[in-house]
Amino acid sequence: MSETEQKLPVTILVPSNFHDHAVDRIERTFSPVRIERADPALVTDEVRSKVRGIASFAGISAAFMDALPNLEIIASFGVGYDSIDARHAAEHGIMVTNTPDVLTEEVADTALGLLINTIRDLPRAETWLRDGSWERNGDYPLSRLTLRGRKAGIFGMGRIGLAIARRLEAFGLPVAYHNRRRVEGLSYEHHETLKGLAEAVDTLISVAPGGASTAKAVNAEILSALGPNGVFINIGRGSTVDEEALAAALANGTIAAAGLDVFANEPNVPPALLAASNATLLPHVGSASEHTRRAMADLCVDNLVSWFTARKPLTPVPETVQVKARA
Repeated sequence: MSETEQKLPVTILVPSNFHDHAVDRIERTFSPVRIERADPALVTDEVRSKVRGIASFAGISAAFMDALPNLEIIASFGVGYDSIDARHAAEHGIMVTNTPDVLTEEVADTALGLLINTIRDLPRAETWLRDGSWERNGDYPLSRLTLRGRKAGIFGMGRIGLAIARRLEAFGLPVAYHNRRRVEGLSYEHHETLKGLAEAVDTLISVAPGGASTAKAVNAEILSALGPNGVFINIGRGSTVDEEALAAALANGTIAAAGLDVFANEPNVPPALLAASNATLLPHVGSASEHTRRAMADLCVDNLVSWFTARKPLTPVPETVQVKARA
């Protein structure tokens, strides 16, 4: 709590597990209530009458919002908020905030690390050393792939996409992108369709948000367009990929390799992807440093503090930007 923060007579609901630093600040600044998960069946009469805000990692459904008639704000921990029914929130005068910017550079760093690991096969090279194969069998086999001569395409040119693009330029790679709309003032080559982007590049990095409009957008057609030298990296949302088609593309040589930090049904990873020797897989660690997660925790709680003191959010999501605080 900063020197200007004082204990506020506001009850904040924290469903499921949450970041310890955020919980500590909520306990010092508000009156917290914890429940096992965001399930309307777990909402007691006391919770129903008192709760005015939610701080959550997890998804918040329309039904859960409706179970809390005095709910004013949902402070989501993370930049992605597709698991929150933001449209329903807007329709019912409920503010939704997320934590952009503070995780941009960390996720972009992870994307480049994942790309290099995928192309140069570095995790397996380290295993070769650690298990004694270097000593017994000699040098690790030459990597079939290289970053040299590649052209990168970014699916989703938002804050994180731009940070990745800057890093790719520093590596000497030309960059193109596909967005729902062209980004004004951006000199990178823009493609009106995802297929057009995939056809033009051999390295496709997805930073696209989840939701119905992007569900399984990276499918068999897109992977085929990427081609047999193609590398696919996903640092955005697992729901944007047809995982069955991706596993097949890796197995039959439709693309050369993939690096994935996100999956459609986390923490459950399809066995076919686990079995793919040309896939590098991470357990959703894009923003997972102590430094960045603490910054995300602070922004999450700062949104709550700002809402219940200044009566305005710091980082509202687009769907609820017009929501006003209740009198």
